Amino acid sequence: MMKKILICDDSLLIRRQLKQFFHYNWKEFEIVEAINGKEAVELYRAEKPFLVFMDIVMPEMDGVSSLKEICQTDSDAKIIVLSSVGNRETLREAIDAGAIDFVQKPWTDEVMNKIIKTYCS
Repeated sequence: MMKKILICDDSLLIRRQLKQFFHYNWKEFEIVEAINGKEAVELYRAEKPFLVFMDIVMPEMDGVSSLKEICQTDSDAKIIVLSSVGNRETLREAIDAGAIDFVQKPWTDEVMNKIIKTYCS
């Protein structure tokens, strides 16, 4: 059974780029997509992904709110914030909400490969 990774970003381009990254580098993962934090919470509960990449700024429910909700449901959730909003306050808020790491957009394959090796081994 393939491990699932949930990608939550309101940008179709970002979701597409991440899916391509996994398709070419890590074929052993099944990718599930959410377009906002509310959908991410619902998909997390339904799909039980192994790892989540979560944007911060999204419509309907932002990343920090959805992080909190997911972590209340599953204290072992592995959520990595993937955002262009890289100020200290936002990062601290995300870590306090339960994020295990932060990746600045735009990411590099090198950074993403390191993240996967760190959290998926």
